[in-house]
Amino acid sequence: MSKAPLRYVSPDEDSGRWNGFPFRRGDIVISTRSKSGTTWLQMICALLIFQVPDPPAPLATLSPWLDALITPKEEVYRRLEAQQHRRFIKTHTPLDGIPFDERVTYMVVARDPLDMAVSLYHQGDNLNRARVRQLTGQTESGSRQERAPVREWLLEWIEEDASPLDEMDSLSGVMWHLSDAWDRRGRSNVVLVHYDDLLLDLEGEMRRLARLLSIAVPAPLWPTLINAATFTTMRSRAERLAPNPSGILKNPAAFFRRGTSGSGRELLTESELAHYCDRVNGMAPQALLSWLLR
Repeated sequence: MSKAPLRYVSPDEDSGRWNGFPFRRGDIVISTRSKSGTTWLQMICALLIFQVPDPPAPLATLSPWLDALITPKEEVYRRLEAQQHRRFIKTHTPLDGIPFDERVTYMVVARDPLDMAVSLYHQGDNLNRARVRQLTGQTESGSRQERAPVREWLLEWIEEDASPLDEMDSLSGVMWHLSDAWDRRGRSNVVLVHYDDLLLDLEGEMRRLARLLSIAVPAPLWPTLINAATFTTMRSRAERLAPNPSGILKNPAAFFRRGTSGSGRELLTESELAHYCDRVNGMAPQALLSWLLR
């Protein structure tokens, strides 16, 4: 008998909303840590499923974030129940917090945690936190403490000792998410995607994912679909593609900030980078680290 999923709760998310969700054969669950390629993989799935460069609705409507508290659970369930296309659902919950169904494909995107953290830092400046509090029923916590500059913040993030259950976007939380997915990679319905592979060979990765999802794409469509999944094209269509269904972003275009790798390493000295590597070495198997931090 499989174990019951763990429950991950934050002020903005509750993985318990997955419990009792009625999966369908062919469903796709996109499970990533924040700022690790979630929207990119959602867009690729939309392009493969609908096979047009401009999907028929905003991406957040086609692929809702099930465990985000900004939208009532009942409303998300109704939206997904009404969908007639192959469903692809967003979550930031690790796979051990989601019910496992053999009919479902689970996709996990991995990104160097340093790059994820820097992107997350800048995303914080683009969030309308008053709007988030309004939607989730949170109260104002008093005067907000000004954040440290990004380099100082990143060094503190590397040092933080946090429980993955309490701080999913901590370094330990990121490595827990990826280690759990790595342990499941032998299952036929668990797919790992590396952010850098999307950068280096977008066409190859899209074709690989189409094969794994058993989706046939007519040859003449590929160039148009691949172009629609590039960072430049996605950024130009931020109003429809950024995850902003309830107006929580100050600037949707700023969500697509850079779309490259290496921003975290650029901020660290050699000794600081070596210390970071020492930290992650104790959090994950070596095979995963070799793949993740190549």
